[in-house]
Amino acid sequence: MRVVLKEAKAKKCKNPACGVSFKPSFSTAQKVCSWACGLAIKDVNQEKARKSLTQIERKEIKARKEKLKSRADHLRETQVVFNEWIRLRDAALPCVSCGRHHEGQYHAGHYRTVGANPELRFEPLNVWKQCAPCNNHKSGDIVNYRIELVKRIGTGKVDWLEGSHEPKRYTIEELKTIKAKYRAKTRELKREAA
Repeated sequence: MRVVLKEAKAKKCKNPACGVSFKPSFSTAQKVCSWACGLAIKDVNQEKARKSLTQIERKEIKARKEKLKSRADHLRETQVVFNEWIRLRDAALPCVSCGRHHEGQYHAGHYRTVGANPELRFEPLNVWKQCAPCNNHKSGDIVNYRIELVKRIGTGKVDWLEGSHEPKRYTIEELKTIKAKYRAKTRELKREAA
């Protein structure tokens, strides 16, 4: 059996001072026409190599930090992502408690609190856009919140929220899954808004 080798295609030397067309003789990865041109651009290549090494180091550090995160850290991050999605989902709606539109800060206000019902922490029906004064200074203004919630989702779903629920303790993997889900939904809402 006879092996036929393909002839290498001509390339342009990567040395800006040279720019000669040449046929690679060492390997197909050869980027310069001679050793002299290779030495002339070594500083550029070293800089690229240094940058790629720092990127690898950053990725390794990020991976190590990820391993060190506690369940509470994951819970906090997931809550931040979920709350951002709630504010984007309800961007056109007024505050669920007072019904005002204003230029102030908005929160993702829980109808059933996270402390009393942690299993409803990431339940979209339980969380709506709420202005900071209602959420912080009026403890959620729960009476007006309920009235508006009945208008938005109906009595049956409000009764379900107010009913008893199975206690839930999220695992780290579940939290990562929830965070990824709501990150994707947030990206989708931002894309639609643009």
